[in-house]
Amino acid sequence: MIADVVLCEVAEGIATVTLNRPGAMNALNRALRARLAEVMRALDGDEAVRVVILTGAGTRAFTAGLDLKELGSEAGALGSANATDPADNPVKAVEQCSKPVIGAINGVAITGGFELALACDVLIASTTARFADTHARVGIVPGWGLSQKLSRMIGISRAKELAFTGNFLDAHTAHAWGLVNHVVAPEELLPLARRLAGDMAGIDPAFLAAYKRLIDDGFAVSLAEGLALEAARSAAANAAVSPQAVEARRAAVQARGRSQG
Repeated sequence: MIADVVLCEVAEGIATVTLNRPGAMNALNRALRARLAEVMRALDGDEAVRVVILTGAGTRAFTAGLDLKELGSEAGALGSANATDPADNPVKAVEQCSKPVIGAINGVAITGGFELALACDVLIASTTARFADTHARVGIVPGWGLSQKLSRMIGISRAKELAFTGNFLDAHTAHAWGLVNHVVAPEELLPLARRLAGDMAGIDPAFLAAYKRLIDDGFAVSLAEGLALEAARSAAANAAVSPQAVEARRAAVQARGRSQG
């Protein structure tokens, strides 16, 4: 029996999705890409799921990116991998999820794997995580967003350094550069991811989806356009919020703040 290339467990509104080809460093072959798209679509439509955690099986890799062995043996494999269909493009599979996706980077995230990590809404990393953009060394032009997203996240000079050298970026430097939010020991990675997911799961899911969409849509345009977008959506949404609802939630927010102090 062939093991499922993508595992999914759901508990308390949190789905943990695991790329499951540890023997191949979770490389993104055609079967894994198609299965990931199927799983992400199902989770997006499941009202019981509020947050998704995406990680890799084993200790070596989140994912090493596209399966170069498959690319080298099948004509047209690279073309399909760069398509916009989520069944071929794992970045689209994750980006199209309306729910928050936390990337728990447990090992290397290389090239296409780096791009998949950047599709997540929040990144946390174990101390063993490392990132690399080897597109130039392999001779493949990025097609899943790395050339545009990374410079916006860490600055154009740092992004160019990674792109032009193919060097690895360790977890602590990734944290210092603002790429990942937290770095923890490997055994603490999923517990931290679940704690963050639990905090997110306490937000109204419809509001959370709308807020995620507002941030993503604004990130894709200029600051002026983003501010105008926020103003328009804020006016429309907030007009429907009653003072009584705000007051009821205010007490809960204050109580939570005191508990975190």
